[in-house]
Amino acid sequence: MTILLDPTSERTVAGRALAARPPSLKGLTVGLLDISKPRGDVFLDQIAERLAGEGAKVLRFAKPTYTKPAPVDLRHEIGTTCKVLIEALAD
Repeated sequence: MTILLDPTSERTVAGRALAARPPSLKGLTVGLLDISKPRGDVFLDQIAERLAGEGAKVLRFAKPTYTKPAPVDLRHEIGTTCKVLIEALAD
């Protein structure tokens, strides 16, 4: 059993199902979203290298600032071009 903690300070815990995972990333387009926190790009550089080695096509994206949600147009672009998304949360 996996327990996920929700950082939004909800007083009642909402049940959420895990998203279906592809059996392999080979041949899939994987988006890497840098939320613009320090060193997130360093982390994503390593992830991009490993994904490319697994045969995935990697696209890089960046939020203008980590303090706000990603702009609608950026979310739309990611959603229409990527099968999988990895978001970097590093300091």
